[in-house]
Amino acid sequence: MTIVRAFTSLTPDFLLSIRTRIVGGAALGPLLLTVLCWLLTVHCVAQRSLTQTIRGTVVDQSLQTPIPGATVALVSVSPVRGLITEPDGSFRLTDVPVGRHTLKVSFVGYKDAMLTNITLDTGKELVLTIALQESVAQLNEVVVKATVEKDKPLNEMATVSARTFSVEETARFAAALNDPARMATAYAGVVGGGDDSNVIVIRGNTPTGLLWRMEGVEIPNPNHFAEVGTASGGISILSAQLLANSDFMTGAFPAEYGNALSGVFDLKLRRGNNAKREHTVQLGFLGIDVSSEGPFAKGYKGSYLFNYRYSTLGLMSRLGLNVGTGVTTFQDFSFNVYLPTRKAGTITLFGFGGLSGQETAAQRDSTRWKSESDRYQDRFYSNTGAVGLTHSMNVGKRAYLKTVVSASGFRNGFDNDYLTKTLELSPRDRESYSIQKTIASSTLTYKFSARHTLRAGVIGTNITYNLNQQSYNGTLKRLVTSVRIADQSTQTLQAFGQWNYRLNDQLTFNAGLHYLRLALNGSEVLEPRGSIRWAFRPNQSVSVGYGQHSQTQNPATYFVALGPSDAALTSPNRNLGFTRAQHLVLAYDYSFNTGPDERPLRLKTEAYYQALSGIPISATAINTFALINTMTGQSEAALRNGGLGRNYGAELTLEQFMYRNAYFLWSSSLYWSQYQASDRVWRSNRWDGRYATSFLAGKEWSVGQSRPGRDDVIGLNIKLNFFGGYRTTPLNMTASRQQKRAVFYNDRAYGEALPDYFRTDIRFSWKRNRPRSTRTLSLDIQNATNNKNVFSQNYDANTGNIRYNYQLGLLPILSYKVAF
Repeated sequence: MTIVRAFTSLTPDFLLSIRTRIVGGAALGPLLLTVLCWLLTVHCVAQRSLTQTIRGTVVDQSLQTPIPGATVALVSVSPVRGLITEPDGSFRLTDVPVGRHTLKVSFVGYKDAMLTNITLDTGKELVLTIALQESVAQLNEVVVKATVEKDKPLNEMATVSARTFSVEETARFAAALNDPARMATAYAGVVGGGDDSNVIVIRGNTPTGLLWRMEGVEIPNPNHFAEVGTASGGISILSAQLLANSDFMTGAFPAEYGNALSGVFDLKLRRGNNAKREHTVQLGFLGIDVSSEGPFAKGYKGSYLFNYRYSTLGLMSRLGLNVGTGVTTFQDFSFNVYLPTRKAGTITLFGFGGLSGQETAAQRDSTRWKSESDRYQDRFYSNTGAVGLTHSMNVGKRAYLKTVVSASGFRNGFDNDYLTKTLELSPRDRESYSIQKTIASSTLTYKFSARHTLRAGVIGTNITYNLNQQSYNGTLKRLVTSVRIADQSTQTLQAFGQWNYRLNDQLTFNAGLHYLRLALNGSEVLEPRGSIRWAFRPNQSVSVGYGQHSQTQNPATYFVALGPSDAALTSPNRNLGFTRAQHLVLAYDYSFNTGPDERPLRLKTEAYYQALSGIPISATAINTFALINTMTGQSEAALRNGGLGRNYGAELTLEQFMYRNAYFLWSSSLYWSQYQASDRVWRSNRWDGRYATSFLAGKEWSVGQSRPGRDDVIGLNIKLNFFGGYRTTPLNMTASRQQKRAVFYNDRAYGEALPDYFRTDIRFSWKRNRPRSTRTLSLDIQNATNNKNVFSQNYDANTGNIRYNYQLGLLPILSYKVAF
């Protein structure tokens, strides 16, 4: 299986210049009058401070029902401004000065919500959906104090190893590039898998153990340059223009999440502005984006929101400019349509699609061949997309029902040819994978009281496979089939139930079950989940969580074709069961300050143990192979579910949320990840880096307020990443030199660590607020010190020495965005 590493050979060697021509007229008098009127208008506008509107809806956290009569206070201005929500739960604050603000929302019988450091710009109205949690305490027992819980997950049943993240963070964090996966590498227990991709390793688990969900339903891998069965790629398809605050989980997740081993991205989509039309245009090194949103009709609360992007490098290639080796292109489109009804609930239509590919031509001039790689010609493509329809409605006063129907498709292919001495192309690899899914999901949330909430649901998925892989056999001198299946359909069934019980506002219990069945071979499992959180002091809490989790295998592994000839192939892996993991997490959370005007400093530590079983290992030999050590979860060998694994470690996070225009996030992990294959020996797995630390910090400076009609913000953000190198199998150099090929000490699999990884990323930004627009110029400098981090190593037969493959060097990424 070939991993396409897009953009590694690209070095920006161009400058983008913009020139504006002003053409004058002949009639000087009318022209001067026009100019004077224009200057007078600009002067009058400039005398007013820059303002914008904050509006939104206040809802019950569990039932999503509107809360009329709630108090919404803007406490970041003097004097404090406040209002009461309308009968539909909506509120509107007009003429709010641009900048960072704090909102306090309260209602009788509910916990106060404090939204701190929300950013308001002139280019877009700020539209919020604020969920309040009902208080268990009686009014005569306690007065609820508003506290800042900025990273608290949106899912109230997630109490350990979970946090929310905002779209602003994906844009503000250095080197995040509006990508949730890249942003997550700043969190404890999460390590990047390579500079040229957004692969993430969570607590030493295989990168394929990650689940992506959108609007409550599973989606295919939402990344460009993705391969079959993977959870990552080169660049995110998802646009930051569409995402709302979402959850990220790294262990012991609640019962509603299934078919995942290591983590979950539970993505929420933002609704378009249903009061006015707004647009965003962004030009950058990665792509050209255009997005638009607005209402369908006056008086109707429905809205649309879409974003389209085309790769800058692809556009330049089409214009005939040289942007490096090969031709790399991608484009994507995403949308969210909100259609509320008067009595039949709310309907949304959402979706995304991405096309990506890379082509590299062989060097046809034999005199210019420097290595064997010059004689290979590659074509890679990866196309994916999904569309979903949701229907949400309240059933009576205590129930909330959400139903989702979605359809998705994924196509991935790779053709590799070798240029012979006679300049003829000889095929070496042919891969073609196609997977279509249709999903129907329905979830009912029933709130018995402020103490008791039950959530249950069922998820049915129909999957159709068309998979084919052929590789060149040097002995037979021809392509040999290794994966083959056509129009094979199967189904998965998932069902879950989870109960949330709050004894009081300090003590919360969660318990649930998840059921997963794969019709292909009849594999099924019932997984218990549970957690307890005790806030024994207003600023301190301890939590414990447990969960059993299972995941199906890569489809290409199920349909491996083995046999003496293409006419006599069998599928030995068709009956593979699930890989399973038991997660146990103990967490302690301490907030140094909890008030809205105090420094929001938070300390969190977690210790965890994960026991894995059912790992696919060799079914025909005693060796060190285990499927969890592959990047794609794919193997062409006969396998059985006999492997074991264990991951354990401790994590520490110290975080200051944005306070007086500055923030920092320091996270550190110590961990061990081991496995046992068919040889029954415990050893480190490929991802056992042992230690990782990340430091993220940023500062903003407001400038230009002394000049009317201007509000500029200069931002500086930095990210430092340091972690232990991944494991590799040592080379037997004596045997390699004798045989002139790589020979490994296979009995010492993953017994050697690659050099430690260190990288510094810096982000500069300049945001300019003007009366009708917001313009942001940003420069991300990845690997600012140009450190040479080793990605892998192999044997070079020409020199007889080890050759190191390095990750990306210094890479500047420039972007300019206008919102209006």
